[in-house]
Amino acid sequence: MRRWDFVAAYLQGEHEPGEVVYCLPPPGYETVGEDSKTRVCRVVKPVYGMAQAGRRWQRSLFPWLTEWGFTQSHSDPCVFVCHKTLNGSNQTLILGCYVDDLFVLYDDNSADSLYASFTADLSARWNVEDEGP
Repeated sequence: MRRWDFVAAYLQGEHEPGEVVYCLPPPGYETVGEDSKTRVCRVVKPVYGMAQAGRRWQRSLFPWLTEWGFTQSHSDPCVFVCHKTLNGSNQTLILGCYVDDLFVLYDDNSADSLYASFTADLSARWNVEDEGP
């Protein structure tokens, strides 16, 4: 088993199509414009502290996992399983997602394994760090 960390995970999420989110400017920025109207900032990406940030992150990651070939568990929606045959060998990956961490259980970590293929694709798509066993 190895643990993978998504760096700044919530910033890797996306808003829902058509969703527009505004917030007040951060400290140090003027909150009132020359026209005496309150200034607001448009939030381009979900950020930590937003009520919906975790859900937006989840809605970015989970579809990618199912497109990759994982099946989401019915009993725990944060657990995914993938069975594939590579090089004549049946291989299995089991993932557990917790906030911005991914726990990967595998039965083969050779260079041509399902684990190696998955982690290469994971690293190509997301900003992740292998945190080890």
